[in-house]
Amino acid sequence: MALIRFDFGVLVLEAELLDTPTARAIAAALPYEARAMTWGDEVYFDAPVRLDRERDARAVVTPGEIAYWPDGPGIAIGFGPTPISHGGECRLASPSNIFARATSEVRALGAVRPGAKVKISLVG
Repeated sequence: MALIRFDFGVLVLEAELLDTPTARAIAAALPYEARAMTWGDEVYFDAPVRLDRERDARAVVTPGEIAYWPDGPGIAIGFGPTPISHGGECRLASPSNIFARATSEVRALGAVRPGAKVKISLVG
């Protein structure tokens, strides 16, 4: 599948889109820009689509999984514990659709500050 790029200015993160309805809908809405927000070790931002929660949506994610948060709607990239995590897990605010996987280390997202502009686009 295609690659999606998140350009935060201070760093660029690329991820491989999965073969899901959410991934296809987000890819069709690209490119767009948003403002990043943070919540513990999570970066999230608005999404330009409104989608339902998929059957396999979940709140606990593995760092590197890119999620669509239907309650926002937004895109959430967890890279460590959030205020509602148990132990060291990466727990999003509510179940979200996993639609991509980062191709590089996501812990660098700790450098992203609230209000930073993020440009989201397809690679290639």
